[in-house]
Amino acid sequence: MSEVFGGSSKAQPCREVDRRDDKQRAWVSEAIRIVDADANRSADTHLHVFPMPESSGVDLYLKDESVHPTGSLKHRLARSLFLYALCNGWIREGTTVIEASSGSTAVSEAYFARMLGLPFVAVMPASTSPEKVELIEFYGGRCHFVERSGQIYGEAKRLAEETRGHYMDQFTYAERATDWRGNNNIAESIFGQLALEQHPVPTWVVVGAGTGGTSATIGRYIRYQRHETSVAVVDPEGSAFFPGFEAGDSDFSTGRPSRIEGIGRPRVEPSFVPGVVDRMIAIPDAASIAAMRFCSQVTGRLVGGSTGTNLWGALRLAAEMRRTGARGSIVTLLCDSGERYGNTYYDDAWLRTNGIDITPYAETLTGFAQTGRWREPMR
Repeated sequence: MSEVFGGSSKAQPCREVDRRDDKQRAWVSEAIRIVDADANRSADTHLHVFPMPESSGVDLYLKDESVHPTGSLKHRLARSLFLYALCNGWIREGTTVIEASSGSTAVSEAYFARMLGLPFVAVMPASTSPEKVELIEFYGGRCHFVERSGQIYGEAKRLAEETRGHYMDQFTYAERATDWRGNNNIAESIFGQLALEQHPVPTWVVVGAGTGGTSATIGRYIRYQRHETSVAVVDPEGSAFFPGFEAGDSDFSTGRPSRIEGIGRPRVEPSFVPGVVDRMIAIPDAASIAAMRFCSQVTGRLVGGSTGTNLWGALRLAAEMRRTGARGSIVTLLCDSGERYGNTYYDDAWLRTNGIDITPYAETLTGFAQTGRWREPMR
């Protein structure tokens, strides 16, 4: 035969491209060890019992993610994103790390970047709380502001190209950077800590959307372990997740920011996996802030607005279980400390300026605490 598969039968030399770089490989190996060592030094986060009316028949737990070294749930995500990028060869010695973030993720990523000796730039809306900006800068990061929240994605990509750095892109990679089957992820931790409780398999786990990574990890883990637990995602005003979920539109966009930092987004993010979500609940900002303050009063722990959103949804579900005579447990997340929001959610003048009246929502919470009955606020 003169031809083989359409080509010449004449012997051809082997071709190779060898891109081994022993120095970079050694740096990456050491970087992974450093990040893993940080996790090894950190104890698991606590699962607190939230006081409930005796008549409710429901046990409510708060998974306290505020005790991570950088003070929020996003510490887990940042660690996973760095390991994912290191193992994929995207981050090397000297790489500038860029992130689009409304605050907490950038705080945590700045922490890990400093640990590895890497430059870090956070692209964020100009409206981000001063407390979070200060924390990012405390960890050695630089803040790059844009006027509109929808601009953060394109600007982060542009800066990464300009600096030949790496755009971490939490909104795309959050759902795949964490091993949802276990490996000490947040879901495995929750179920392990519930093992000796009266209702060890919760009826509901309630989380905000944010990047979509937490709901994806928890929802997948529940299905993988064949638990009967349902996942509820709570979404604040202005966020795209609820209307997108309602319409079945993964490209839905509101084009405007949410006032509740960390969980509301102007678009449905790529990491959001609607197939693992059993229910979505849209929650007014006034309800989130009322529940945040209520939580701080009841537990003695200052919490942030996203925790208030979570708590409002969890208590609403608990009241629903009480009405139907169901007994069981609910778990939600204490996402970060309220100390970051002294000039916003805890400031009555800020509430008045923004036209937020939390009074009817606070009355609903007080009534539930006293009687176990839930009355929707009259707006």
